[in-house]
Amino acid sequence: MNSGENMNAGIIEIDVHGMNQFQARTRIDAALKKASSATYMIRIIHGYHGGTALKDMIRKTYRKHPLVKRVELSMNPGITELILRDF
Repeated sequence: MNSGENMNAGIIEIDVHGMNQFQARTRIDAALKKASSATYMIRIIHGYHGGTALKDMIRKTYRKHPLVKRVELSMNPGITELILRDF
């Protein structure tokens, strides 16, 4: 586990604050590749005070990704969750 990444009980949590879109996509793709069959969600913390570019990119890019069943919006506007399978 590295800085900015937390794994617990089927959830991978990554923080992409301050990254550009390429860096964030690289981090998210790496998390998708290493997700095991026990992983059902990737929670992405992208923030929202600095604009919506990361949030918009994540929601658009990953809603049609073959490993992502659906994209869920969190009650927190700075978080997007990628659901890989139903819990």
